[in-house]
Parts: sequence; structure tokens; C-alpha cells
Amino acid sequence: MGLRNLFYPESIAVLGASPNMGSGKLPYLQIMQMRGYTGKLYPVNPKYQEISGLKSYPSIDDLPEGIDLVIASVPVEESLGVTRAAAQKKVKFLHFFTSGFSEMGNRSLETELLREAARGGTRIVGPNCVGIHCAESRVSFTLEIQGDMPKEVAFFGQSGGTTSNFVGMAMAREIGLNKVVSYGNQIDITVEDYLAYFASDEKIRVIAGYVEDIKNPRKFLKALGEATRTKPVVILKGGVTQQGARAAASHTGALASNHTIWSSAIHQHGGVLVDTIEQMLDFVMMAAAKRTPHGPRHGFLGAGGGAAVSFTDLATLAGLSLPELQPATQEMISRKIRAINTSTTNPVDLGFFGFDFDVMAHTIRALGQDENIDVIVPYFSADYITVSQYDKIESGPQTIIEIAEEVGNPVIPVLSKFAEANMDVERVRLSIFSSFRKAGLPVYSTIQDLIYATKKYLEWVGRPSRNNH
Repeated sequence: MGLRNLFYPESIAVLGASPNMGSGKLPYLQIMQMRGYTGKLYPVNPKYQEISGLKSYPSIDDLPEGIDLVIASVPVEESLGVTRAAAQKKVKFLHFFTSGFSEMGNRSLETELLREAARGGTRIVGPNCVGIHCAESRVSFTLEIQGDMPKEVAFFGQSGGTTSNFVGMAMAREIGLNKVVSYGNQIDITVEDYLAYFASDEKIRVIAGYVEDIKNPRKFLKALGEATRTKPVVILKGGVTQQGARAAASHTGALASNHTIWSSAIHQHGGVLVDTIEQMLDFVMMAAAKRTPHGPRHGFLGAGGGAAVSFTDLATLAGLSLPELQPATQEMISRKIRAINTSTTNPVDLGFFGFDFDVMAHTIRALGQDENIDVIVPYFSADYITVSQYDKIESGPQTIIEIAEEVGNPVIPVLSKFAEANMDVERVRLSIFSSFRKAGLPVYSTIQDLIYATKKYLEWVGRPSRNNH
């Protein structure tokens, strides 16, 4: 059985559904209703005749045949009976939000669940996980809904908390999520199954994942190698230290492998490894952009020399370059500025003129005509815009967006903010960030975040496994 009916179920039963949304478990039934899920919904709870306007069923035995997905929020001691009933009803997928299995040393129960599920061809999601999110089918574990944007990112996460954090951070950064799965103890459907499914999904451009352990390393690496031929896969590994591995074992029952061997194997099969969830989001935002980097030659422009020097140092240390601009490019830049505390070489220091959106746009156009430049990085200060250009927080970014559409190179802004406790600056930053993101531009808060993401993305672009495809 493939995974389509899991992500696009035509019928869902929620076992343990309750009219009380604050009962200590995720209100899956109400989430589906609020998100506009159009399939058939069946609350299952013998305590109620009706829940949220829907007829409530006493048990799985009372449900119609052939339910696609049952979401079970029940005590662990009821899990075996639930699985047996689901198998008898030929339920296609059974997701256990419930915990208390191998992460608590209860591996024998997981074995029994698998044996009972197999009798009816039922596949188990988890246990011990928050389950799935699919933008198209409107099945989810979160109430947050993304607007009209390309939804081309998939995520698989062994931890429900990390999965929820990734979803929240991605939505805050306006990164369109296509499919997400939190898979917990993965006693049946494993991470490699989800990875292979996402790899085959033509609507998904970028795959990210948080992993604590792999059940079938050979199968996982095969799926990873296939996926990375056409789309980047970025992975955050949990349990890279002995102490972390012990924490993973108590979290999802994971048996972590030797990290040196693991990281080498991931690199050999085209995967990208990161150390933090923030780095993962930085990479994903870069990889899912409308235009992505395909070369290391950067053109930097901004106001003031300090940021330009910092960018040059950090870019050079990362193996990126800032080639000298062609004479025609420098001449074009100089038309809009005076030779006072400015420089038309690369990095371009526009001096005080760098606070003018129109001059920045003109300089971006000039850099876009220079055949020595692969990526254009304009540097903006939310602090200065708040003080001196507040009347341009909408029109200014729009000018940059129009030029970014015009030039062939990817334009990747840095939108800095230094006032830590100034709400006016924060409002300006959020407004400009949102404008840029809605236009498909990746936006970074610091130079180092941008350079890290660019370097990692170019590593994937240059993979021998991808180039041999």
C-alpha cells in the first residue's frame, strides 16, 4: 500500500475526540473542521452522542467499513484493542498520538501491535507522534493556515515537538509547506518510506527532516540518493553525542548510530547536514526560493564599509568569492552616487546613498548585467529605515522586488536589525520581510546566516551524484 490515502484520506475517524479542546490532547477533529477538510469525519467516543455537530460513534466497531485514517488519542493500555478493531474494520492507516511504547521500554507491545495490524492490512503511523499535515487535503495537526503561496516544502520529523517547531518557524518565514509528517517510533511506516514518497512527489521541491534513528540504513540511503538527484534533502540529526543518544532512546526509543559513519554516508548520498533547526530553515528558505544560486560569485551592496568588510571576510572563509566588477558595471553604479566615502568595486559601498531604495535598485540592476556575478546581496538596515525612511516601508521594498524580477540573478537581501527592544523597528522589519518573502525572495537577518545557507546550497548543487543524473 502506498501513502497516498494517508496524506489524502477520504475519511477520518478521531478516536478519543472530545468537545473540550483543552483536554490535554490535540483536538484533531476540530482542527480538521476549522481547516475545511471536505472528507467524511467520524468522532469516536462512547461518552457523547454528538461532538462539534457530528454524530459520535461508541467504538471503531460501529464505524463504516474502509476508513482511510483513524487517529487514536487513547491510553497506551487500550492500544492493542484499538489496533485489533481497526484491522477487523480494514482501516488503511492507524495513527497513534499515544505515547508509552518502546521509548518507555515497552517494545513487546509494539511487536503485538504490528502483528494485529497486519491481519487487516492496516498500516501504523507512529506511535508517539503528532501525525500528518497536507496542505492540499487540509489534514493537519495545526490550526495555522498558510495563504496563497507556492507550497513546495516537505518535512519528516521523529519528534512531535521539533515537527511542530519547524511548522511554526516555516509559517513565520512564509515558507510554503506541502506535506509534513511526525513519525515518532516508526514501528511500521519508517522514515525511509516517507522520504521515498516525498521524493516521488512532483509538487515537492525541497525536503527537510529531523532524524534520531534509522531502522533500515540501506533502504534510507537508497531513498536519499534517489531524492537528491532532483531535489535537496537537508537533515538535522538528533543524538550525535552519547548523552544525546541516551535522550533520544528515552524520547522515541531510538538507537542512534555512530555519528561519524552517519554523516559520511549522508554526504556520499547527496544529503545536506545541519546542526540546528535554525540552520535547517535558513537552508530551506534558500532552496525553495523563486531563484536559487548556481555559482559562488557574490555581488554585495550596502551603506557603510563595516558590513561590506564583514561580508567579504565571511564569504571568503566559506569558499565564496566577490569578483571585481567589470568597468561598465562600475561606471553604471557611479551615475547615481558621488565619489565621497563610496566604492564601486565589489563589495559595493554606496555610503549614505545606500539608504536610498532607488539607488539600491539601480545598483542591483547594474550587478545583474555583470557576467562575473552569480548572486546579488543587498544589505538593508531596519533600524535606519525606521528612523529615516518610514514613509517608504511599502514602496521601497516594492522597488527592490521589481528589480529582482527584472535581473536574471538571484537577489538575496540581508535585512538587519540591531535594536533588540524597539517595537517600531520590529514592525518595520516584519513588514519588509513579509513583502520580500511574498515575492519569493529569501531574506536573512544576518550576513552569516545568508553565507551559511548559500554555501550549503551550493554544496548540494555541486554534488557528483546530482550532476551524473
